Amino acid sequence: MGNFAANEGLSIFVILVWLGINAFLFVHFYMAFLVERWFYTRVLLGHALSWARAPAACLNFNCMLILLPVCRNLLSFLRGSIQYCSRTAARQLDRNITFHKLVAYMIAFHTAVHIVAHLFNFEYFMDAQLNRNSSFLPYILSEIGNGDNASYLNPIRTNETNPTIVMFTTIAGLTGVAITLALILIITSSMEVIRRSYFEVFWYTHHLFIIFFIGLVFHGYGRIVRGQTPTSLNASDPKACADQFENWGNNGSNCAVPVFAGNPPMTWKWVVGPMILYVCERLVRLYRSHQKVVITKVVMHPSKTLELQMKKKGFHMEVGQYVFIQCPSVSRLEWHPFTLTSAPEEDYFSAHIRIVGDWTEALYQACGGDKNETQEAWKLPKMAIDGPFGTASEDVFRYEVVMLVGAGIGVTPFASILKSVWYKRIQNNQEVFTKKIYFYWLCPETQAFEWFADLLQSLEGQMTEKDMADFLSYNIYLTRWKEAEAAHFRVQHEAEKDPITGLKQKTHYGKPNWDNEFANIASKHPGTKVGVFLCGPLRWGNLLKNSLCLTPRPTSSSSSTRRTFKRDVQKTLQVMY
Repeated sequence: MGNFAANEGLSIFVILVWLGINAFLFVHFYMAFLVERWFYTRVLLGHALSWARAPAACLNFNCMLILLPVCRNLLSFLRGSIQYCSRTAARQLDRNITFHKLVAYMIAFHTAVHIVAHLFNFEYFMDAQLNRNSSFLPYILSEIGNGDNASYLNPIRTNETNPTIVMFTTIAGLTGVAITLALILIITSSMEVIRRSYFEVFWYTHHLFIIFFIGLVFHGYGRIVRGQTPTSLNASDPKACADQFENWGNNGSNCAVPVFAGNPPMTWKWVVGPMILYVCERLVRLYRSHQKVVITKVVMHPSKTLELQMKKKGFHMEVGQYVFIQCPSVSRLEWHPFTLTSAPEEDYFSAHIRIVGDWTEALYQACGGDKNETQEAWKLPKMAIDGPFGTASEDVFRYEVVMLVGAGIGVTPFASILKSVWYKRIQNNQEVFTKKIYFYWLCPETQAFEWFADLLQSLEGQMTEKDMADFLSYNIYLTRWKEAEAAHFRVQHEAEKDPITGLKQKTHYGKPNWDNEFANIASKHPGTKVGVFLCGPLRWGNLLKNSLCLTPRPTSSSSSTRRTFKRDVQKTLQVMY
């Protein structure tokens, strides 16, 4: 429970505060349109008025927030400032995309409520014009302003039209349609299946947010929803005059014809600040995109995995961070995120890119991956780098015993971590307490990550040379390997090296028994605090957490092994494009 509070407590608190503000705004503005100023408006529209205005207020609030989580340079600055006070708080900023999605869902919800309420409102406005009965108060209210059209209440000024025509001939209607269409396209193209298979569709469609915000700012300029002015309220109290509407404005009557006006547009006040911040964010990205990046080495790994080793003036990274990469010769607009696989101690930074889509295929060809001859340096494409981003995974260095679990593509960040730990170890870095690493690699098949097996082979050789072979223990599990295929390799089990990976450590088939693994590590390191780090799908995180809770602790307090679970929240899913 303590670890859960430490890892998730701040996130839950932020979500609860955000939900609370949404609830407050909805209730507050719902009640705000039940006052006397809106009495005559409610005569026409009923409670549909409040049902339209309350979600509009929530939309303003959430549209103010939606751009902030994607201002990655701003978040990087905040992360660097906050982590000096609290690394846990800084790590929460790495969940920016999750919060961005939650805000988007809230915008979609309130937009739906707002639209449905206004559909009823327009029908009510139309009914008031069609029911031409002078003894009918809604009709009298609809006729106000017909002379000079300066103080009308009903925006539908004639009974010879329909709500559809009004929708496409008013500022509110046109901008509302544009906003809704943009939002539908943005949300539907953000579905995981589309984002992974057709990233370009997701990327370009997401830039409809420009139309969305322009429409949002101008949506209220038509002032369709109108209420009685304060001066008119003093001259014509609705409670006293509503029943005397036939005598409004007559001599001897104490009730003047009510005067109506719309509220001034307010949305721009909510969103102008974030919009300015986002423009600054894009200017920073533009500046960074013109900084020179030199490709020092291109490595073509098996299974079409491209390794780019690069240098950039002033570039400083930490383990577990990621960058956005742009190749102008492929696309001047697309930026793709990739986890850094180099260590801070190396004189370059690198990324391993699997060729699985149109953009990566084009990059692969631009780097000469489809050619047999060596590519000359001047023929390599120009690159642009934005970053690095993400909270550094330096917590790994704070434990004497570390258990690293990489599932599938989640193995990528551990390339940087393993190399950095090894460099610090051989350099006798006093800030590193790590004395033993248990590394678990779970993957459906090894071909896609043969480059990582090469890294393990290199580390294995270096540790043997330094007589530190016990520093790293690793276990590779093929989770989808067919038994018939596995049996073919079992006959070679006695060989010095594994026939699949070429490593000394033999490959396992199936899934690990975490209860046994935790019990085994606990027995080997009594009295030691073990840090457990996972980078991979959420289901593996749940399995590890459950096993940690169920693993029995030794009865002797002096020999107990404390385990701290941390789920690495880097942008693991983003490196799969």
